Amino acid sequence: MLNCAKCGAHPCYKGNLEKLPANCPMRLYKEIYDEAADIYRQSAGSLACNSARVEAGGYGVWPRIREIMEFSHLAGFKKLGLAFCVGLRKEALEVNRILESNSFMVASVMCKTGSRPKEELGLRDDEKVRPGQFEAMCNPVVQALLLNKEQTDLNVLLGLCVGHDTIFIKHSEAPITVLAVKDRATGHNPLAAVYATHYFQSRVNLK
Repeated sequence: MLNCAKCGAHPCYKGNLEKLPANCPMRLYKEIYDEAADIYRQSAGSLACNSARVEAGGYGVWPRIREIMEFSHLAGFKKLGLAFCVGLRKEALEVNRILESNSFMVASVMCKTGSRPKEELGLRDDEKVRPGQFEAMCNPVVQALLLNKEQTDLNVLLGLCVGHDTIFIKHSEAPITVLAVKDRATGHNPLAAVYATHYFQSRVNLK
């Protein structure tokens, strides 16, 4: 079982390979690292290199939306897809403006597109957010398929719900990056519950 989160030493970060723990995947799965090196040489290397350039160029200075644009310019991405949640429609409009003002073409599609009732998914009325009312299902499959049809170079996720983002990622043909994730309880700042576990404990624990 891989367990980098519990390593504590993380010697790979500084290149101290002689200090790798006995159960380090770098010791146990050398063939996988060799396979990855081949993938970088054959296909993923340019994206990884551009990502490293963006990391260094704006380290601690550029907000994520600037990093996405810088990365896209370096990668030659001109047409960006914006898959967003209805709850962040105001933010989506501003993101669209920023991207277009920086010379990108933007194809955007909202989660509720299709306006199909949640009951089609097998959801009971009492399981909805607002029982007794029409609720359109989120439609990440259509979001992905529409952006596939638009032949976007890169798709940007803005606030898709847990699970809906998973479905979108599965069906998107273009590579994907995330501008922001959905977390209604923390103002879309999910690490708040990690940094302040003592405040969020009752809402974090499953039991």
